[in-house]
Amino acid sequence: QVQLVESGGGLVQAGGSLRLSCVASGRTFGWYAVGWFRQAPGKEREFVATITWNGSSRYYADSVKGRFTISRDNAKNTGYLQMNSLKPEDTAVYYCAADRASERIGTTVDEYAYWGQGTQVTVSS
Repeated sequence: QVQLVESGGGLVQAGGSLRLSCVASGRTFGWYAVGWFRQAPGKEREFVATITWNGSSRYYADSVKGRFTISRDNAKNTGYLQMNSLKPEDTAVYYCAADRASERIGTTVDEYAYWGQGTQVTVSS
């Protein structure tokens, strides 16, 4: 199995940027598709973005399209989520996740077998 640890969250003003990182250990990172999800207080965990094992395909939620960019560096066992033009409604705990179906464009929680502990992103208005 793979262990995931997110970092890079914090407090930022609206319009600002953050880059989240997800460092993997355990099995080969390149075997997995990687997804980012977020969960705001009182809400269900929702899909943000996903990238296949080699980066050939990426998919975004409509709410972040054009503002967020998902990427990965398999040599560094790390996935990234670059978040620009942040809005207060982006405030949530952000989680990275690994999907054993390495070429799947997974958008639901159930498709991901491994999860990190989350990192808090707070966007002030």
